[in-house]
Amino acid sequence: MFKYIGILFAFLLLGCSVSNKGYYLDNRYPSKNSSQRIQYVIIHYTVSDDARSIATLTQGKVSSHFLIPSVPETKNGQPVVLQLVPESLKAWHAGESYWLQHNGLNDISIGIEIVNAGGQKDAKGKQLWAPYNEAQIVALIPLIQDIMQRYSIPPENIIGHSDIAPLRKQDPGKAFPWQRLAQHGIGAWPDPKTVTKFLAGRNANEPASVLRIQKALNFYGYSTIPLSGKLDPQTKKTLRAFQLHFRPRDIEGQADAETEAIALALIEKYRDMQKFKLFEKTLKLPTISTNQQGD
Repeated sequence: MFKYIGILFAFLLLGCSVSNKGYYLDNRYPSKNSSQRIQYVIIHYTVSDDARSIATLTQGKVSSHFLIPSVPETKNGQPVVLQLVPESLKAWHAGESYWLQHNGLNDISIGIEIVNAGGQKDAKGKQLWAPYNEAQIVALIPLIQDIMQRYSIPPENIIGHSDIAPLRKQDPGKAFPWQRLAQHGIGAWPDPKTVTKFLAGRNANEPASVLRIQKALNFYGYSTIPLSGKLDPQTKKTLRAFQLHFRPRDIEGQADAETEAIALALIEKYRDMQKFKLFEKTLKLPTISTNQQGD
């Protein structure tokens, strides 16, 4: 009897072990003290055509996990997305980047590049934004939904390159359909009724408190915006990045009532208004879960 129990125990032990070159791994004691590495999806545009985009992302000093061509091919009626880097590896797409209390978001994100010419100035200096191909968006939506499902990523953690690097980037640009994606559960978007509530009868273009908008954007995620109360160049660029995402009709970087109302509506929906009110008084941000846990 004891002989058979011993044999059974040996089989169970072998079942919990994995043979490698020169050693075994015993996985009977998994720890609960871990977290998912992937927390964000960052969306970019390439500012080049298909061939140059592929060359840059595979042979240059930058990369992304996925690339959506200008006109994706189809297979069995479904769009084909190019995978350039396995999700298990870090792609070099975010560069110097900041969001909430994170910095260097390459470590905790998946990067998606979309072939698009971006914002180009015409002969008169007016900036024109290249539209996205409908087939690109049709490919992008299920790709992001799949990533969100597999990594349990909340909608508000789908952000643009300009959100995490507002002083130097503006992709995915004014033409990117953030509102449409939000209708598919992708990305943050303010509720119109809540925006109206925070407008409180003011004209959308009415000047608002620069300091309050700085605090609201800082609390929401744009952590490099100064809390100076001044509409300095850094603040204007950050305001413009925010407006590119959440109010593309006017991206002049002005501190107006509608920008303030949108920021507060986003905080109420995706953050915590009570914690924001405390932050307004103390300027102490609440602790968030990060990938820096451990000794």
